Amino acid sequence: MTAVPVLDRPTSSPDLRAGMVFLPGGTFRMGSDRHYPEEAPVHRARVDGFWIDRTPVTNAQFRAFVRATGYVTVAETKPRAEDYPGALPHMLQAGSLMFKPPKGPVDLRDWSAWWRFRPGVHWRRPTGPGSSIAGLDEHPVVHVAYADAEAYAAWAGKDLPTEAEWEFAARGGLDGAEYAWGDTFMPDGHHMANTWQGAFPHENRAEDGYERTSPVTAFPPNGFGLHDMIGNVWEWTSDFYAARHPADAPKACCVPSNPRGGPETGSYDPGQPAVRIPRRVIKGGSHLCAPSYCRRYRPAARHPHPVDTSTSHIGFRCVVRSR
Repeated sequence: MTAVPVLDRPTSSPDLRAGMVFLPGGTFRMGSDRHYPEEAPVHRARVDGFWIDRTPVTNAQFRAFVRATGYVTVAETKPRAEDYPGALPHMLQAGSLMFKPPKGPVDLRDWSAWWRFRPGVHWRRPTGPGSSIAGLDEHPVVHVAYADAEAYAAWAGKDLPTEAEWEFAARGGLDGAEYAWGDTFMPDGHHMANTWQGAFPHENRAEDGYERTSPVTAFPPNGFGLHDMIGNVWEWTSDFYAARHPADAPKACCVPSNPRGGPETGSYDPGQPAVRIPRRVIKGGSHLCAPSYCRRYRPAARHPHPVDTSTSHIGFRCVVRSR
């Protein structure tokens, strides 16, 4: 896997906290007992105050990083054969996973029916060779692997959020609410996030106005003034994935403070048994989350993702922790 280079921040960098919101921290109920098993059990967690980006990192922001540093993303780098023993030579190509809707209904247990690895796809060519991000400056950057998000954060003098920090922020002060804005998915019939409408994965009615990603401020902010904590793109967190949350502390004095996720080695991508690629937690759901398939457009929702894999629906945002 590609090592994260040490990158210097340019002296002309904007103010570190520009475009960020300060959250004073606190104790909240993390997880859910009503949905997917990996979200359970609900347990109390405490986080210290921190700053968090108001929106996911945009194409324009990521472009500034690349121009300042010359950074090359994982999707633009040909994999090394020694890192993937047993891989067929034709599979060792630079590229990324791209959503491609099938022409009709498919078995929802087979994600390969709508995901395709495409050589030549990366953050600047999000839908394939010949495509571009022209006109998409305010859309979230996609096709970024974990190392890419980590490198951007280091250059910006920031960090990636922990899962607890991310979920605390996504809840917007509504402890225990189903969504980032309350308990009703579409209050008064209004779309509150970029998600999927129609029969997934072949029928995209785009009733919220967007077929793929949307500008990062297209939908209302949550109670903390943060946009796109739900939908649009999944977001990387720094936590390794564990299949379940820990049990709730028996006493208030024992509630974990600034918790981290699974063990340092993390769990591994079962699709790569020979390579054992660790997986990190991604949060928030994306424009591909649908009631009929992936109801993960909620603060409690979580999913494991291999650190070396980028897709057309995963981005990130950063935090600065109070010193």
